Amino acid sequence: MAGDHGGMTPRKTGSARRSFSFDPRLVIGLALVVASIGGVVALLSAADETTEVLVAGDHFAPGDRIDRGDLVVLDVRLGVAVDEYLVPGKLPDEGLVVSRSVAEGELVPLAAVGRADSERLASLVLDVEGSLAASVQPGARVDVWAAPELEGGRFGPPVVIAGGAMVVRLVTSDSIVSASEATAVEVLVPKSRIARVLEAAANADALSIVPAAIPVR
Repeated sequence: MAGDHGGMTPRKTGSARRSFSFDPRLVIGLALVVASIGGVVALLSAADETTEVLVAGDHFAPGDRIDRGDLVVLDVRLGVAVDEYLVPGKLPDEGLVVSRSVAEGELVPLAAVGRADSERLASLVLDVEGSLAASVQPGARVDVWAAPELEGGRFGPPVVIAGGAMVVRLVTSDSIVSASEATAVEVLVPKSRIARVLEAAANADALSIVPAAIPVR
């Protein structure tokens, strides 16, 4: 029959599209995975890096003097632990003195060696009177003067008790400071003068630090 569709409802053309929602947790998860992979790769790369360190070419006993000819260069993987061992760049031209036994073939620990100067120099921290000269800085050569305390709060004539000492650092009770603020100075003095310097300090002599040379300006 004309115009008769049998009461059937017409079908919709095309299917309904599914909606898509953005989930930020997915992005965060992917970022964490990428970062984790990057960290592992960096760690493995660092583990593959080698560093030149110095190895004992013979057995070293305390007091032995060693120089470049007594050591062997070896490439090793130590990571951050490399800072605990002697490397070519930390070996001074004058060599080092061994402070504890090091076996042949052992990596040389920094804790097992000291500068050759330590055989004839010792470090002392001295209280000083008044301000220091501006040229009294770490590395400077100075003379240590002492004036003995006399009766009545007076002091006798000052004399040099350690000539040509080297300044290590300027200190207060809790920090490193400038020369104008220092209350004490750490110096390296010849071991032959240690007794005299300690005697002056024990007797409360007035100690002064004087530059050994006029600085070039």
